[in-house]
Amino acid sequence: MVIRSSVLVVLFSALSILSFSVSASPVNVNKASVEEISSALSGIGPAKAMAISEHCKKMTCSKPEDLLAVKGIGEKTLAKISADLRFKDKK
Repeated sequence: MVIRSSVLVVLFSALSILSFSVSASPVNVNKASVEEISSALSGIGPAKAMAISEHCKKMTCSKPEDLLAVKGIGEKTLAKISADLRFKDKK
């Protein structure tokens, strides 16, 4: 029983470390593919990534608040993803 508990603690610790070491890089939502948006923004799946991509192609997005016009993006979601958003490429 003690060995099993120890194994679980080790596995949990390893998973915790891995989850913190994997971080998304900022994504330019005006140029990125649906896959890039989906993988870079926490909690954004393919459908919402598609909606973001289409919105930013119609109207070039210049600030995080522009994404509030996308169905399914509210204040909470925006707060969660805003650090990973970019609107133009770095020079």
